[in-house]
Amino acid sequence: MGTVGADISAIEIVEKHGDGSVIDDFILTMPPGSLAETIISACAEVPDVRVLWLSRYPDQWNIESDIEAINRMSKHRGRAAQILTDDATTVFRCEWAALVNRQTREVVHATDKAPEFTPAQIDALGDLSAPVRREMGADWMPDWGEVTVAGAPVDEQRTLLLGRQGGPAFLDSELFRLEHLASAAR
Repeated sequence: MGTVGADISAIEIVEKHGDGSVIDDFILTMPPGSLAETIISACAEVPDVRVLWLSRYPDQWNIESDIEAINRMSKHRGRAAQILTDDATTVFRCEWAALVNRQTREVVHATDKAPEFTPAQIDALGDLSAPVRREMGADWMPDWGEVTVAGAPVDEQRTLLLGRQGGPAFLDSELFRLEHLASAAR
């Protein structure tokens, strides 16, 4: 990555596999005017390395740890679910997060970029009383294209939903972390 002028700002091991492979997240600063294809091509030159997903993030973006989110939730227990919703886009590197009431099928709290859900769109996600991961086609939400959604129940009524427009799919380790954080937000 250094050969194309990328500066590594942060690295996080996302998932380890029994075969010795890992999935890592890198936060990079790229030279002005550089193209995404440059970093993909540079990584392709390294044996056994694949780029699964690449996205642009705003300046000053960093990797947010689960522990930092838990610390904020612990300080404000009455607002823990809303705090987790607000922090989720950074913690899980996704475009949006929404806290929905499963009974009323309404959004009770959401990040700025979250879609305006209809009850039918929430219903299309299936049973939200257990952890869920769904690939939603372009017909699910007009003007959004394909969306990868993950969710975990916070309590008896509410579920936290996360969305990535166009992917990548949420990994098993991310779904486990989401379930753990959601239970801590009760």
